Amino acid sequence: MSKLLRVGVAGAGVFGGYHANKYRQAPESGIPVEFVGIYDLDKDRAEGLADGYGVKAFYGDQFDDFLSRLDVLTVATPAFAHAGIALKALNAGVHVYSEKPLATSTEDGDRMVELAEAKGLVLACGHQERSVFEAMGLYDVTERPTRLEAVRNGTASTRNLDVSVVLDLMIHDLDLALSLSGSEPGGLDASARRREEQGYSAAGADEVIAELTFENGSTASFKASRMAEARERTMRIVYPSGEVSIDFLNRTFENTTPFALNAEFSEAVIAKDPLGTSVYRFLETVQGRRERPLCTGEEALAALSLALAIDEAVEEPVEAE
Repeated sequence: MSKLLRVGVAGAGVFGGYHANKYRQAPESGIPVEFVGIYDLDKDRAEGLADGYGVKAFYGDQFDDFLSRLDVLTVATPAFAHAGIALKALNAGVHVYSEKPLATSTEDGDRMVELAEAKGLVLACGHQERSVFEAMGLYDVTERPTRLEAVRNGTASTRNLDVSVVLDLMIHDLDLALSLSGSEPGGLDASARRREEQGYSAAGADEVIAELTFENGSTASFKASRMAEARERTMRIVYPSGEVSIDFLNRTFENTTPFALNAEFSEAVIAKDPLGTSVYRFLETVQGRRERPLCTGEEALAALSLALAIDEAVEEPVEAE
C-alpha cells in the first residue's frame, strides 16, 4: 500500500481552491492523502477556503508550523511569492508542486531545482497542458517540428498582473514548444504593447509577439495577449511530412501528417482533467510509483528562462491604441 501523504496548499485564492479540490478528490484516484490545511498570509482568506474543505487554516506567521505537518506542498500564491515559499518548503524536506511560473527569476529557479536535487525531493510545476499533447499522441511522433505558431489571447482581467503576459500566458506555449523541439533556443526577436487606462497597473507588457529560432534550425512564433477582444488559443505545428492545427478551446485539431493522432483526445481522462493529471502524477512520483511528474522542475526552469529572455528582448512596450 502506498504511503499516506500529508498535503497542504499555500495560497487561498482561485488556484488554491482548484488544488484543494484535487487533494480532496485524491483518494478517489487511489492516492492516499491526509489533507492537512491551507495557508495564506490573510487570516480571513485562509479560513474562508479551509472551512469549505474541513481542514485547518494557517495564516500570518504560522507558515513554519504548517510546513512541519506536511510531506507535500502546493504553491498557488501570486507568482512573485512562488520561489520564497517553495525554497522554505524544500529546506524543510517537503516535496513541492509549484503553479507556473516556477519562479520570477532564473536565479530563484536554479536554487529551487538545485535544492530539490540535493535533498532528494520532487519538484514539479503546473504546466498541465502537456497532458493534452500526451492525449493527442504528439509525444509519440518521431519527427521534430520545423515550425510552430502559437496564439494565446485573453480578454482584459485583473488577475496575474504581478507578472508580464509572457510569464502569465505565453509561458504555457513556450513549455509546449520546448517539449516538442528537442533543441535549445537560439536567437529571438520580440515586440510588445501595454494596456493604458486610468487605474490599471501591471508588471510588464500585456501583449507580446515573439519569433524564436532553435539551434536545430526550426522556428517558432508566439503571440500572447490579455487585452484581446475575444479568447483564442491555437497552435500550428509544421512537420516535414505535414501539419497539425490545434484549437485548444474547442478541443479539436486538423492533421495532414501520416501520424495516427487521437481525434477523440478530448474524451481521454488526462485531457478532461489536466490539473488532476498533473497533481496526481506528482503525488505518485513522491510515492515512488512514477519515475517523474508531468513537468519537472528542470523543464519548468527551461520555460522560465526562455520567458524571461523574451521579456528582456522586448523594447519599451508601446501604448495600446
